Amino acid sequence: MGHDHEPRCQGDLCWLLSQGSHNLTTRLAAGLESIGLSPRGHMVLTAALDAEHSQIELARMVGLDKTTMVVTLDELEAAGLAERRPSPSDRRARVIAVTDAGRRKVQEAQRIADEIREEVLSVLDDDEREAFLENLRTIVLEQLAEPTACSQPVRRRRATATAATG
Repeated sequence: MGHDHEPRCQGDLCWLLSQGSHNLTTRLAAGLESIGLSPRGHMVLTAALDAEHSQIELARMVGLDKTTMVVTLDELEAAGLAERRPSPSDRRARVIAVTDAGRRKVQEAQRIADEIREEVLSVLDDDEREAFLENLRTIVLEQLAEPTACSQPVRRRRATATAATG
């Protein structure tokens, strides 16, 4: 792909991060689609692997609203990848447990995500890759860790993946 006729916006940090995020998310969605999993489903299953969390806890962990979490869990349950179970500590609450099939699906999805990450970063040599990721991590965790208050807040794009996979 040539760089002779780059639009002016390609020097803009916001545009570069937005475009890169969108295209990486789309590539991941296509890869996960091949195994019948959405990026959102992958994100929820991955978050639920370590311990049994309530729906509310999981929603908070992955940044989903309550309605979207319910729909996602319904899909995961229907596919046999997760189960809602009574909480051992509070019979009124339900916790989310990943099934053995769900664990295998997360492993498959992680292989796909790893392949995509390697493919994307393959344009950089090892030193450049390490420096790029470290610098990006520093920028995101220090300067861009929280959104800035604004009278007209910018809504997130309704994409279904997270940085958790990249």
